[in-house]
Amino acid sequence: MENAKKKKRISLMYILGGGMLKEDFVIRHTKMIVLIVILLFFYISNRYTCTIKIREIDYLQEQLKDVKFEALSVSAQLTGNTRPSQVEELVKRQGLNLEKAKTPPYKLRK
Repeated sequence: MENAKKKKRISLMYILGGGMLKEDFVIRHTKMIVLIVILLFFYISNRYTCTIKIREIDYLQEQLKDVKFEALSVSAQLTGNTRPSQVEELVKRQGLNLEKAKTPPYKLRK
């Protein structure tokens, strides 16, 4: 008789109506259920935060790659522009009255 009564009690309306919360098992383990729900909230929040930070890290790594490539190209361009032949050509184009030194530079000692 008791099994038939339990089978009859467990229905959608019984669960949605809150009758499940009056069960002896739920009442005895209320503290544990609340603790598990709180831990689930922390777990979900932590996972969401980590996902956002991982996306931000990936975005920043892509930006870092772009900046490194840009710095490399600017450095190569600067190296090319500071070659003596390029400097001489630039001086000629600008019409400056400069000549290449005929004597090599020397160091002064104290």
